[in-house]
Amino acid sequence: MDKTKLTINSNGSIKIEGDFEIVDGKGNAYGLQGRTVVSLCRCGQSANKPFCDGSHKTGFAHDAIAFELPPRKV
Repeated sequence: MDKTKLTINSNGSIKIEGDFEIVDGKGNAYGLQGRTVVSLCRCGQSANKPFCDGSHKTGFAHDAIAFELPPRKV
């Protein structure tokens, strides 16, 4: 199986591609209707949370640049 890929878009959503399942806090699965690509809201403005509806275009700003996390604490 291929890895699931998450892309953090600058000034926008988190795009998820691959074989995945999205569940709520109680473990109930969202009905994705066979989609293999969805975008999740990062700005908090979507009327369709947790999914992106493009509302970020009204002023959400974050330049997504990859970086290294510090080492895990053991």
